[in-house]
Amino acid sequence: MIERPQRVARSCRIGELDSALERDPDDIAARSERAGLLREEGRFEEAKQDYLELIRRQPTDFAALNDFGTLALNAGYREAARSLFAEAVRHHPRNPNGHVNLANLLLLLGEREQARHHFEAALEIDPDHIHAHRGMGNLLAALGDDAGARCHRDRGFRDNFLTPLDYRGEGQGIAVLLLVAAAGGNIPVHALLDDRCFRTTVLVTEYYDLKLPLPPHDIVFNSIGDADLCREALEAARGILARTSRPVINHPARVLKTGRFANVERLRGLPDVVVPRMLRLPRRALAAPDGAETIRSNGFCFPLLVRAPGFHTGHHFVRVAAPGELAVAVADFPGDDVWLIERLDARDGQGMFRKFRVMFVDGRLYPLHLAISPHWKVHYFTADMAQSAANRHRDAEFLADMAGVIGPRGLAALERINAALGLDYGGIDFAVNDEGNVLFFEANATMVVLPPTVDEKWAYRRPAFENVFAAVRAMLAKRSVADSAA
Repeated sequence: MIERPQRVARSCRIGELDSALERDPDDIAARSERAGLLREEGRFEEAKQDYLELIRRQPTDFAALNDFGTLALNAGYREAARSLFAEAVRHHPRNPNGHVNLANLLLLLGEREQARHHFEAALEIDPDHIHAHRGMGNLLAALGDDAGARCHRDRGFRDNFLTPLDYRGEGQGIAVLLLVAAAGGNIPVHALLDDRCFRTTVLVTEYYDLKLPLPPHDIVFNSIGDADLCREALEAARGILARTSRPVINHPARVLKTGRFANVERLRGLPDVVVPRMLRLPRRALAAPDGAETIRSNGFCFPLLVRAPGFHTGHHFVRVAAPGELAVAVADFPGDDVWLIERLDARDGQGMFRKFRVMFVDGRLYPLHLAISPHWKVHYFTADMAQSAANRHRDAEFLADMAGVIGPRGLAALERINAALGLDYGGIDFAVNDEGNVLFFEANATMVVLPPTVDEKWAYRRPAFENVFAAVRAMLAKRSVADSAA
């Protein structure tokens, strides 16, 4: 008997469940199974209706609350996911999985004390819960407790450094060996590696036992992207890659060269690129009474930016307008070091701050977004985009005509930066000044590419994301097939 492909089998099973529910709408088991299958198929709206019906009938059911929360989170609805996970914990306080899911979301939202409470609750219930240890490791690292983070990561990864992910496609698919760092700083690949195309095995490089053979793979995707945070993991990845002859996406030797300071120094001489001055100093020197004089003696002036190494999305990143603000600005920074960064004026003619993001995939440029905000720290999810139709219109213009919006000088500068970095996958955040030069903010492999939610106001953005996803899929398919043919 020939086994049917998984997708066909799933579709057939969904059809059987449809018939069962037509006969008996109260069949909870059938509705629950169908909701899970629809979620696996990526059919958000249909799955949502099933979960809503399940919760209406059984409002305290852990699986329905938890799985619906996961569906909402993957679709970008963080607050809805938070409510669902919180309900799961409220009704099932002795289930550690509920605490871990809620804690990870709270950590993502920056609510660290609440996250810690739920990680600790999970570990009190199950002291060996590997995901609670992993989450606690991430939390303690964010708080600057490196020793505590290492202890929990050891518990979470030492005996669990290989994880095969679910595969929902037809046939064998493309086998991807995904290298990750236990310390974080990884490329978010959930949306990039479609599990209907790629059969993925995750390998945590710091904990991999080199005496073991590597799992079978067609291609290696190094998702360790933060050179400042993940040097140990990237060096471990180099040793692992010595054991394979398969093609590698984002070789760690290239990623290691993309730290913040290394990029600034490497890109400083490129035509039409303006890079800020950067300097790394001990936090205690800046917090001292003569901290302002230390800054002046190193050639910096106020206002300037201060940042803790190894953090993204605005964490531990502060604008200091005057000497009297310096000690307070760095007081709660974790670790011993601080980056001083020259402030580049990214305001447009209306006084708004603009930040473009462009992705690099296989040597080509792909526009992802233009964020516009009245605040200097610009992130798309906190910028004035959802509330402003005019700003969304400007974003749409950039996505439709990148060259026309940033100009030929800016486009040529981006091509030079892309070539200098040499990454197979990465991105750049930047602005463009009145002369058409690129004001460089950041470029590395860890740029987040999260698809927009189903809200119709974001429909114009979806083709840009699909272009990136399609380019990644094509690159992986091309590299693995070309290498096999050779």
